Amino acid sequence: MGFVKGLLIRVASTALAFWLATLLIPGITLGTESVSEAVTTLLFVAVIFGVVNAVLQPIIKTVGCGLYLLTLGLIALVVNGLLFLLTSWIADQLDLPFHVDGFWPAAVLGALFVGLVTWVLGLIMDRD
Repeated sequence: MGFVKGLLIRVASTALAFWLATLLIPGITLGTESVSEAVTTLLFVAVIFGVVNAVLQPIIKTVGCGLYLLTLGLIALVVNGLLFLLTSWIADQLDLPFHVDGFWPAAVLGALFVGLVTWVLGLIMDRD
């Protein structure tokens, strides 16, 4: 039961972070007309983002280990921005009204913002 609760809290905090990103970062839009549609869209986008990160991030880190060392980890900003764009593209393919306008600044700042907000919310909620 604890695993499911932690997973639900993680998805909810990521959805909240995405919602805040749509409000604060130009170029990240949520084209919904109702609150229930917005919540549903944000939850689906949070799940997509989680799956994309869970599947691709370890592969990219393993393959690109040299680039991470060479750039002292700064390539992670580029990778996270690209994964954020991929999330937007998948959402578009699923006809979800979530869109990121481009790599810079929307995707990079969005990925950075969502990462920071979910980290802070994780500290506050103490999922463990």
